[in-house]
Amino acid sequence: MKKNLLLLLLLIPAIAFAQKKAYPQQFVYPAKVPISFDAQRLARIDSVFQHLVDQGDIPHAVTFVAHRGVVVHHKAFGWRDREAGIACKKDDIFRNASQTKAFTSVAILMLMEEGKLLLDDPVKLYIPEFADPQVLVSVNPDSTAVTRPAKRDITIRHLMNHTAGISYGNADTRRIYDKRGLPVSPMFSTDNRTLGEAIRILAGCPLEHDPGERFTYGMNTDVLGYVVEQVSGMPVDEFFRRRIFEPLGITSTWFYLPEAQQNRLVKLYEYAGPGKYKPNERENGIYQRAAYSGAKTFFSTGAGLNGSIEDYARLCQLILNEGVFNGKRLLSRKTVEMMKKNSVGDKRGEIGYGLAFDDFRSEYSYRSIASEGSLRWGGWFGTDYLIDPKEELILLFYINYQPGLPNKDLKVLFHNLVYQALQ
Repeated sequence: MKKNLLLLLLLIPAIAFAQKKAYPQQFVYPAKVPISFDAQRLARIDSVFQHLVDQGDIPHAVTFVAHRGVVVHHKAFGWRDREAGIACKKDDIFRNASQTKAFTSVAILMLMEEGKLLLDDPVKLYIPEFADPQVLVSVNPDSTAVTRPAKRDITIRHLMNHTAGISYGNADTRRIYDKRGLPVSPMFSTDNRTLGEAIRILAGCPLEHDPGERFTYGMNTDVLGYVVEQVSGMPVDEFFRRRIFEPLGITSTWFYLPEAQQNRLVKLYEYAGPGKYKPNERENGIYQRAAYSGAKTFFSTGAGLNGSIEDYARLCQLILNEGVFNGKRLLSRKTVEMMKKNSVGDKRGEIGYGLAFDDFRSEYSYRSIASEGSLRWGGWFGTDYLIDPKEELILLFYINYQPGLPNKDLKVLFHNLVYQALQ
């Protein structure tokens, strides 16, 4: 009896280890569609998006779907550059815009795990210019602000879940940003300013509301990027490369494209009427050219990255894998669990928000074919991703089209086409 009990006690750790989830560490490209998907139904993705390209509704698209690490669908449609007659390819580079934010959240949480910061630390501990936050009351005709002291300090957590009161600029705050010399776009700059210089200017601008009281999407994640620099002691682009990109095997993502890679960047288009689109030259063309021109010193950690769809899929798989991919653990299982929880209550209505992305909580999940608990976010130029832990599935849809096709939500169209093929 004692011998059997001892044997059982010795086996318990081995059994527990064997039962631990074996997460995929690389993407596998099978010769044919796996049995988890209906191949005939999956082909609807091809017919639908090729039709949209053929009738001139969209310029291009790249798709990426992986189920338990097996790549189920990865296709390119349309044109990298229609005017030059260059077809879009699966490894083309797209402007990620706000998809950049999840990388920054990972960086902050890595520093948290190292004991270098706490999420409820006031940001003024790392950026002293935020020591006396003010809330906007009104704007004078000369674009100066009437303010009152904020009720509380801005914390790292406020910045991560966009409740700090920092926006991208409504009609009033945009006037203040312009007067104080923030970049012409809060996301991009081609002059020789740095992220730190821009954030110190932002720190002197009033908040739209008291920290913690509302969800206000804005330059919060750019502030976090400067926190990464202050805490780590290295430029944020270097932190991303050394601490995130290289461990995950991300090789085609940059804030500014190397000259040899610029030909892989898709052209940014905009809707120009039914069946028509044209190159986007808004803001004097800064959106078109920011990825490869100018001083290349402004690393926007809220919207500045450019990369391939498979590169970003590696970050998505890291989250799905509870913090490990490519044989490298960047975050603990418990940190990713916290990252996925709704952190804003009802401040966004039905949908929730974690520490980097939407959280499809029960109040919202009826609106989506994706599972409750799915996570998604996208970029202003049209890129989008969804992580479904229940189905062990990641979906990415890439396009650079802003403003895009009216009255047609392409990401939801893509989600529906993927899920209807799932066995």
